[in-house]
Amino acid sequence: MSNSIDSSSIHTVSPTDYAKFDPDTIHQRLNTSLSRPQLNTDGSIRHFLGIEGLNKAQLQAIIAKAETFFDENGQLINRPELDGCTVMNLFFEPSTRTRTTFEVAEKRLGANVLNIDIERSSTKKGESLRDTLWNLQAMTADIFVVRHSASGAAHFMATEVTPDIAIINGGDGWHAHPTQGMLDMLTIHREAPRPFEALSVAIVGDIKHSRVARSDISALQTLGVKDIRVCAPRTLLPKGIERYGVHVYENMNECVTDCDVIMGLRIQNERIGSPLLASSSEYYKHYGITPERVALAKPDALVMHPGPMNRGVEIASSVADGAQSVILKQVNNGIAIRMAVLSLAMEGQRAHQAAGK
Repeated sequence: MSNSIDSSSIHTVSPTDYAKFDPDTIHQRLNTSLSRPQLNTDGSIRHFLGIEGLNKAQLQAIIAKAETFFDENGQLINRPELDGCTVMNLFFEPSTRTRTTFEVAEKRLGANVLNIDIERSSTKKGESLRDTLWNLQAMTADIFVVRHSASGAAHFMATEVTPDIAIINGGDGWHAHPTQGMLDMLTIHREAPRPFEALSVAIVGDIKHSRVARSDISALQTLGVKDIRVCAPRTLLPKGIERYGVHVYENMNECVTDCDVIMGLRIQNERIGSPLLASSSEYYKHYGITPERVALAKPDALVMHPGPMNRGVEIASSVADGAQSVILKQVNNGIAIRMAVLSLAMEGQRAHQAAGK
């Protein structure tokens, strides 16, 4: 890649400093250093900051752990693996869906759950993020689930501020959304008729601004998917995306032909009517997931979307609600994956603290 930077310097960078760098530089710095803070020396998870720092066996371990939270009928079960632990959900940007599924997962594990109202927190009164986190740590927190608009915020917290609290990245800037990536992998694992190594996956939509796309691409590659296709208007594709090992298509019909999985991405409303995207109708005409396009994929192809969906823009209602859609299963699987990540991170954090004594 271009923009080569010594990853050891990341420890001196604060979330606000990341704004000084272009997105590719940010992602390279983060991805090359993520494994260091989030793993113990034995490879167990201590924080969950990004998929890029994990190998195939570690991703498979997360999927296997998530599977233990389903009963023989495929229903989620409760297991008090976080009994006595306190989890604080720190959402510095809004996300009802992600925060709610994290809260459900935490309560199913028996944790004490606190949702910190950032809009009324001391950071809005001028207190630094560092001081806010230290005060929350003093309240005997065990896990922080963090969503932040700054790429690298969760990494910064794990390395610079509260390393002895398990940090779970609930989405950071344009960089990553690792639990969404893993719930998508769990969904494919449970629903696809072929193993990862034999799949063709098409990702359609705003790749450029999507942390979900980045996490999905990384996870798919790590799990052995050899045919990853992306399709979007050129204005919504990162420059040089081909170097990430994906096949770029301008024609949607060609992209989805013979695919096993079609993943739609959300188009943010502020993009519509801008120089990036002329209109919603024009986007749907060329890139919408329609019944006709799904018919070009394999007969047993899965249709996925991270939500919330813009029906009639990104996807037809008949497809979203159709037999090949696994969108609601993604939501359910999101709870299991978040239970798995929370449990594994707490276990790894305890092992780390015990080894340091």
